[in-house]
Amino acid sequence: MALNFLTSRRKTVLSFSVAALVVLLSACASGPQVRVSMDKSAEFSQYQTFAFADPLGTDRGGYQSIVSQHLKDATKQELEARGLRYVASSPQLLVNFSASLNEKMRVMSTPAPMLGMGYYGYRAGMYTAWPLYAEQQTVTQYTEGTLNIDVVDAARKQLVWEGVVTDSVTQKELDQLKTSIDIAVKAAFAKYPVALPAAATAPKSP
Repeated sequence: MALNFLTSRRKTVLSFSVAALVVLLSACASGPQVRVSMDKSAEFSQYQTFAFADPLGTDRGGYQSIVSQHLKDATKQELEARGLRYVASSPQLLVNFSASLNEKMRVMSTPAPMLGMGYYGYRAGMYTAWPLYAEQQTVTQYTEGTLNIDVVDAARKQLVWEGVVTDSVTQKELDQLKTSIDIAVKAAFAKYPVALPAAATAPKSP
């Protein structure tokens, strides 16, 4: 009877572990979080040209940073794919960026693997606690990156669209900066009012 009880407890703990793993993998696969806001009175289909603010919010010390260059390249690709043209002077839209890294704390509660051993061994074979009777808290520190993309009506000098992208940032992602920025910019413009043409979103044939 005691053996059956311990086997049942191990199965329960294993089930909790598998469930936690599934949740963790789902969170990793979800990608960055994107929040957008826009001027609903703006006619985005009427805009045909764009340029970048000077200086950009991501420039440093009077010169263009590497981050700024990657952001410009990725944004230019997204807007041109939507039919807009880059022009050096008198654009209809101006694009600006802001980026920051902040240290955060994450607290996670998980069921403790209580198998009836040690002090609680006197319960083995007779009864068990209710589900999630005991929990363990794990505190981890991580770096959160936030990217703001501002799209401004140049003539009116008014913000018409803002995309905010947040995600946890690892050292690997910092080392692969261009790839990480491309992913973040693409995620933001996936919610831009002007969608990509069907030809650009269709899967490529092998």
